[in-house]
Amino acid sequence: MAHKKAGSSAKTNKDSNSKRLGIKKYGGEKVIPGNIIVRQKGSKVYAGEGSRFGNDYTIYAITTGKVAFKRRLGKLTVNVVNNG
Repeated sequence: MAHKKAGSSAKTNKDSNSKRLGIKKYGGEKVIPGNIIVRQKGSKVYAGEGSRFGNDYTIYAITTGKVAFKRRLGKLTVNVVNNG
């Protein structure tokens, strides 16, 4: 007979899958309409000119141009500026 009870993994060792959030296109990078610029939970970064919010607060480009981050009144906004 065994003198020790069989060990098992702890019930509390569960972790969720990473959601791959963050900035996907940095300042100065070229984007085309539909490119994701920022993936986030909540509105930490706001959409400016040339960009829009998705249903899950994802910011994506709606015009062709370069990404420009700007801080206005304490809020970080993302603009897509056309340098042409």
